[in-house]
Amino acid sequence: MNDLPDRAKLLPWAPELTGDAPQRPSAPASEPRAPLARRTPPGFAASTWFAVRLAWRQLRSEKARLASAIAGVLFACVLVFMQLGFRGALFESATNLIGAMRGDLFLMHPMTTASFRPEPLPRVRAQQALALPEVERAVPVYLAQATWRNPMDGTRRAIQLIGVDTAAGVLDFPGLAPLVEALKRADTVAFDTQSRPEFGPVARLLAERGGPVEVEIGSRRMDVVGTIEIGPSFGADGNAVLSEVNFRRVAKERNVAAVDLVAIRLREGTDLRAAQQRLRAVLPPDVMVLTQAELRAHERRYWEEATPIGFIFAFGSAMGLVVGMVIVYQILFSDIAGHLKEYATLKAMGYSGFYLARVVLGAALILAVAGFVPGLLLSFLLYDFVGSATFLPLRLDVQMGVSVFLMIFAMCVVAGLLAVRKLRDANPADMF
Repeated sequence: MNDLPDRAKLLPWAPELTGDAPQRPSAPASEPRAPLARRTPPGFAASTWFAVRLAWRQLRSEKARLASAIAGVLFACVLVFMQLGFRGALFESATNLIGAMRGDLFLMHPMTTASFRPEPLPRVRAQQALALPEVERAVPVYLAQATWRNPMDGTRRAIQLIGVDTAAGVLDFPGLAPLVEALKRADTVAFDTQSRPEFGPVARLLAERGGPVEVEIGSRRMDVVGTIEIGPSFGADGNAVLSEVNFRRVAKERNVAAVDLVAIRLREGTDLRAAQQRLRAVLPPDVMVLTQAELRAHERRYWEEATPIGFIFAFGSAMGLVVGMVIVYQILFSDIAGHLKEYATLKAMGYSGFYLARVVLGAALILAVAGFVPGLLLSFLLYDFVGSATFLPLRLDVQMGVSVFLMIFAMCVVAGLLAVRKLRDANPADMF
């Protein structure tokens, strides 16, 4: 039995002293009772944010598993970046020569599949093109492969020769303009400094000697009078520019009346498409009249469709995505299996299957971002290393970065959708 309070300690107006019973205020009968306030459920954005936070807490709880998942996404990211980089370098290097030409229209034999494997056409087609008043200049271009002897160790390697009237202004290679007069002399050539190092340290020898460097092209000795910049391609490891006369001296087996390409300069103000149609009507069917964009597309089409290289790079990218998807799927599947009781508890508390699926997809999104960022940084370093080793134009731009991220994100989402099926095993009735 509880002890009664000491009356001396009570306040004067306490009910125990006054004898009045405490009264509870009651609402008037006429006033309706206020309804209980209902709790507003969170919106879609707020619930998704909570799902992502829960996914992050689950991933963070298993640090070794999280590191494995990030490593898998990083591997897929780097592999896709490298495959796309090689593919882009292939197409860019294959069209370097065409892109450096300053012609409005080009004449090419219909049987020519690629610039390094040209089919000669009659030189007279250049003179026939000059019959049109809108044609200002028609410059023949000669292309051939010849052997180059390294001036240091004497080893031989195939090099691409480009014969053209250098004073005609149809080539715009860096370093070519100061060499126009020197290339008019007999047995002179301009060497591409971006060629493979197996051709020899020609640029260093030029700087050390302060004059021409004697080399052997084919079976003829020639003098390198300067350097230009073109870059190697998958069809040629090196390049050299010569005048028409010097080209014939090296490629003696070539027919003088046959050329490989004709660059046409139109007069200022001439409609390009109209001039192209007129040339097609005037010239016989043994020649194609192409714009520079069409010529580059023709060259690119060869490497993309007529060779297995384009398919190999695309297949390598797809395989990288498949490997990354399998790794992410295994990680998410193991994560769901390890927290199956927790998912069942959330179901028993009233959380829908759609909310739990968002938790899994949120984990996929976190893995995509966490693997893409270091993969992007590593790809930058690899692009610089591989580009300096192969002399190929590897470039990582914003468009490629966005494309790769979307592919990595899609890869992780597909893996997450496959792993979501495991949530059907989270049945509260079976767990409790």
